[in-house]
Amino acid sequence: MKRLFIILALAALAACKPVNPILRVEGGLVKGVLTETPGVTVYKGIPYAAPPVGDLRWKAPQPVKNWGSLRICDTWGHPAWQNSHTPGGYTPEFFFDGDPEFSEDCLYLNIWTPAAGNPEAKLPVTLWVHGGGYVAGWGFEPEMDGEEWAKHGGVLVTFNYRLGLLGFLAHPGLSAESPDGVSGNYGMLDQVAALKWVKDNISVFGGDPDHITVMGQSAGAMSVQTLVTSPLSKDLIAGAIIQSGGGIRESQLLGGTPLSLAEESGRNLMDWAGCKTLEEMRAIPPKDLLTLVSRYRNATGLNVQGVTAPVTDGHALSETFSEAALGGRIADIPYMIGCTLDDMPALASGIDRFCAERQKAGGKAYAYRFDRRLPTDGRPDVLKGAFHSSELWFMFKSLRFCWRPFTEGDYDLAEQMITCWTNFAACGDPNGTDGGPWTPCTEESPLFMHFGLDGDGAAVSAMGPMQPETITAP
Repeated sequence: MKRLFIILALAALAACKPVNPILRVEGGLVKGVLTETPGVTVYKGIPYAAPPVGDLRWKAPQPVKNWGSLRICDTWGHPAWQNSHTPGGYTPEFFFDGDPEFSEDCLYLNIWTPAAGNPEAKLPVTLWVHGGGYVAGWGFEPEMDGEEWAKHGGVLVTFNYRLGLLGFLAHPGLSAESPDGVSGNYGMLDQVAALKWVKDNISVFGGDPDHITVMGQSAGAMSVQTLVTSPLSKDLIAGAIIQSGGGIRESQLLGGTPLSLAEESGRNLMDWAGCKTLEEMRAIPPKDLLTLVSRYRNATGLNVQGVTAPVTDGHALSETFSEAALGGRIADIPYMIGCTLDDMPALASGIDRFCAERQKAGGKAYAYRFDRRLPTDGRPDVLKGAFHSSELWFMFKSLRFCWRPFTEGDYDLAEQMITCWTNFAACGDPNGTDGGPWTPCTEESPLFMHFGLDGDGAAVSAMGPMQPETITAP
């Protein structure tokens, strides 16, 4: 019923306002591009902070600069510097069109909306954080296209942030020049800046600035965990979706290195590179930074810690997500958390424990597992099974961009999943406002919603324990 109301309300608004209006945001005027879905507009490559280049390398993101004239948002912004994708692995899955041009000037976001220019629409907003181990990826990969999301009544925002050494290098010299006395976490601060930009500007796109869900997968899910933990951001968030980032664990997989240890690693790395001053560090070409850690390891046999992932610096992050969750100090909001059937074990662990802790704190956490082992066309070089990241084609319902021979059941499953995800973004419950079979995961009832196909190839979503590999329709 609520979804029907939203659709009718949007139709009425579209009838009296232009579908693709010129909008004013921080930095200037923007105009989007109409998509194939009537009423849905996409805005590509809106700057959300100043380019972090030159003297701004390894500094917190600065306010966006005014661009002076109307910006036609028809081109994606450059992704952060990262290694080029090579054949195999995830290349044929998500990066089959080749790599875009990488740049230090990378702080751009993208918005899909069915209510451009209608601030009274107050649609639920979702901010997507891409994965890639904090060293790869960007916010406009084909699997995370937001047209279907907007079609389901939500505003979707994706963005790029600084990666690798450019995003997370800690160093005593950088800490000394910082007004906060810390270094590292630049990529995390970019994420906070994107969230704050959305808070301040999303209403002109039809979004509700007081109803922002943060959502991410893999390192993006770990980023969501830092955002709901950080004092800089947790009060800005209405809900969180954590996909294949794990739950509560005894040790942190990525992120959480103490600042002092990360500073020592960064100093050793830069001393080895022959850089004694910040000016010399900022003069290193980005391409050389991409291989600096591996060259250092090969030459010295030593590892570095905390220079390519978030650190606990006492400013942006005072403790790890697991520590904060156990202490009841994360954002007190609804959560959805899960993994895939054939996921990386570390990223599928601790989910039930997290849900139990949320229950103890008086909150709700909905758990899921994606069980559909993706079809192939016999190619030997592609990923198989319900692998890490395989659910992205489904929860964005972006299957049309994929080469795989998806079935009618797959499209039905994608519709079930995107409905649950957008329901959660809308009201903090994947069932929607009228309730449904997906119950919170609790210590007494540690059940997950399993998404897959039955023996006849039909889409099925059913509650069950985490462990069994097969499910049957209820």
